Amino acid sequence: MFPEVLGATRCVFVRYHQLNFRTANIFTLKKILRYFPSMFSLRVLGSGSAGNAMLIQSDSTALLVDAGLSAKQLVARLKQCDVDPFALKGVLLTHEHSDHTGGLRVFCTKYEIPCYCNSLTAEALKSELTRVLCRVFRNGTEFTIGDIRVRPFSVPHDAADPLGFCLAHDDVLFGVLTDLGHAPGLVLESLRGIHGLLIETNHDEALLHQDIKRPWAIKQRILSRHGHLSNASAAHVVRQLLDSSPLEHVILGHLSKDCNRPELATQRVDEELKAAGHSSTKISCATQEAITETIMLGASSGTFPS
Repeated sequence: MFPEVLGATRCVFVRYHQLNFRTANIFTLKKILRYFPSMFSLRVLGSGSAGNAMLIQSDSTALLVDAGLSAKQLVARLKQCDVDPFALKGVLLTHEHSDHTGGLRVFCTKYEIPCYCNSLTAEALKSELTRVLCRVFRNGTEFTIGDIRVRPFSVPHDAADPLGFCLAHDDVLFGVLTDLGHAPGLVLESLRGIHGLLIETNHDEALLHQDIKRPWAIKQRILSRHGHLSNASAAHVVRQLLDSSPLEHVILGHLSKDCNRPELATQRVDEELKAAGHSSTKISCATQEAITETIMLGASSGTFPS
């Protein structure tokens, strides 16, 4: 059996059910699907200082993590993914900074999509959320959106109350870790057991120090424990997570246009993976300009017939 093929077949069965719900034998369909692995489908719509957004899809739920691209760009990029904005169950917010919320008000208002955030982020965005359905959650308290379980946890960053997420569908887990200065033990524990991870590799430290556009005060903020992860710091976090997680895929994001390059970030993380004996873990690098490939998680974690 090839788990990737089985996972793709599961998606075909689910799509058939969605398109033929009046005639499909639901009982038979459910019996068939139990032999196929549940999977997450992931695509980063854009990542960087000009805007961040990621599409998460399970068997029956689609949602965004952050809406930092313009509403027009979000719609255009979702169209490339064959996703109708009206089909989205919600937008999860990591924090209030404009590169994560730039298109939120227009997008959520036009397509009647709820926004999920914690209370301090909601307060910081009060003027932006006046016409948006806002569902407030507590940090550390798990909740569900459709068939996706969401566990938010605090991260150290210079925002009102910034978050990372562990998203789960059945036994498949995906971590979101962007905009943080370092990863304390609570963060690592919150991501235990993940199959995939989006992690920021914001800058190469040498390039940041050489940069002439940023004043020293800005560089200090970026390098601080409430700033952003460097390539080396992110690689170290990935290495630590390998001890407790069956990582299938790592997505590198939030790269600085001036102080990083995809090849530098990828090389640094790849070195850590190989040093830990995990050369089979795949690495993707998200960019500002293009949507990533479709990344399927869970192929190695399904239950197959004997």
